[in-house]
Amino acid sequence: MPRAKLSVRLPQAAWIGDLSTDYPDVEFRVLAALPTGETGVGLVELSGPNLPEVIRRIQERETIVSLDLLGESDGRTLIQFETTEPLLLFSVKESGIPLEPPVEIRDGRATVEVTASQDRLSTFGSQLEQFGMSFDVEFVRRTVDSTDQLLTDRQRDLVVAAVQQGYYDTPRESSLTELADHLGMAKSTVSETLHRAEGTIVKEFVAELDEGLIAEAQ
Repeated sequence: MPRAKLSVRLPQAAWIGDLSTDYPDVEFRVLAALPTGETGVGLVELSGPNLPEVIRRIQERETIVSLDLLGESDGRTLIQFETTEPLLLFSVKESGIPLEPPVEIRDGRATVEVTASQDRLSTFGSQLEQFGMSFDVEFVRRTVDSTDQLLTDRQRDLVVAAVQQGYYDTPRESSLTELADHLGMAKSTVSETLHRAEGTIVKEFVAELDEGLIAEAQ
């Protein structure tokens, strides 16, 4: 399943886009977020200079329903707030993609990583644009679900053994015959199993390249 990393430009009209641009040296690190009907609740760690001033500016915004100071330590402040303007939350809610914390926001940009099908990623992008947020795709990679391993256990064990024995070194430290003898397997079985495993790995590699080209084109 594809995993994408996006750099999202937050609209200046939004409080967090405005304040993070006004204070570019302050990092807003979203540790947790939850949509609650027409609002959203966020747990955010702030770090950087002028934090009391930044927090005061947040409290002054009309879209902030409430703000609680949870703790301060080593130049970091933890706050929890409720806002009527959780743009990222609305976007992920409409696209059906769960928000994966932490989300780092600095100088008007949010760094977001999401894992979803290609269709849901496309919907997420459309939702961001609908809420006035442009974005750049930093990468799209294909991940392998733990319940759907790329290689079978036998293929994986054989590839690992081949690497350990130097079969893939240049020049080779072990021939196919020597590898088969080491494993106590028939040479034909080793050859066929490695060939299938290599084919799967190469196809996965090419698929990732294709997804990366699609992301660059976007």
